Amino acid sequence: MCVMFEEIKKKELLLLWKDFPQVAKYITNYGINIPESKGVSLEDYLNNISEETYEEIGIDRISLFVNIEGFVEKNEASRNVEDNIKSITIIGGYDKSGNKEDIEFELTVGSITGIVGPTGSGKSRLLADIEWMADKDTPTGRQILINGKIADKKSRFDPQKKLVAQLSQNMNFVMDASVGEFIQMHAESRFVTNADKAVKEVICNANKLAGESFSETSPLTSLSGGQSRALMIADVAFLSSSPIILIDEIENAGIDRKMALSLLVDKEKIVLISTHDPILALLADKRIVISNGGISQIIQTSEEEISILSKLENLDNKVQSLRNQLRRGEKIKF
Repeated sequence: MCVMFEEIKKKELLLLWKDFPQVAKYITNYGINIPESKGVSLEDYLNNISEETYEEIGIDRISLFVNIEGFVEKNEASRNVEDNIKSITIIGGYDKSGNKEDIEFELTVGSITGIVGPTGSGKSRLLADIEWMADKDTPTGRQILINGKIADKKSRFDPQKKLVAQLSQNMNFVMDASVGEFIQMHAESRFVTNADKAVKEVICNANKLAGESFSETSPLTSLSGGQSRALMIADVAFLSSSPIILIDEIENAGIDRKMALSLLVDKEKIVLISTHDPILALLADKRIVISNGGISQIIQTSEEEISILSKLENLDNKVQSLRNQLRRGEKIKF
């Protein structure tokens, strides 16, 4: 029995629209009008609809309740994925030459791990192994443990329990919707109880990351590359159920990289960064070095590297200042 479904059945219709609008909209897709009424629960309302009405819409009362429960269960399972995963363990397999990866290490929530190596070295294969919770059944022969245990088959192949959300450098929206409408739809699909607040929170944080402000009414297609990536990072931080976040080469994304990582870590995500940028690599707790399709070593970020990071950030800030001078049409002053 789905606990959330039992709660939803008892909801007044007015509160249903406020707290679970996606459920109300789901029911209206059957051709049933759900009024915003006080004092009438969803269960009572649906039970009082005539049999003739159910015949007209092509579904009986019992089947409708079963379908609603199934819809709620799927969304609840998706929302709970993040809460259930606290760590992943990567147990080595083999590189492209068949050499054994003699390695085993754990990644926990709130951690940042870099993935470095030449193009085509196997960085994407590592992420694919993690995404599919490999059990020695992928080309690398790696095994991924969830909370120290082998994942069951239902978890591995259930699309509602997707582990990895990917943020790439090239992101373009083609959806004919405003920023607010897009985030609102995502918030409702995640059963966020106060979707309006979530929309404002996501957009506020996205603006902090991008440096170029936009509003709820801005069309998605009008966003710049930096604004698009900032919006998706904030969206993933506040709304995504995926506990593992892959950030793929955002060094030229036009966003505040350090703030983006901090935001994801604060939301207790397991963050992996595929990058060639030394600043991003050194912001990580450790980095996985990929060579010839295999994990060649794990490098912990040292105190010496952290001191180098500080110098690199100062240089980066100076370069950013020069970029801003160019944008404002000023003469370059160093």
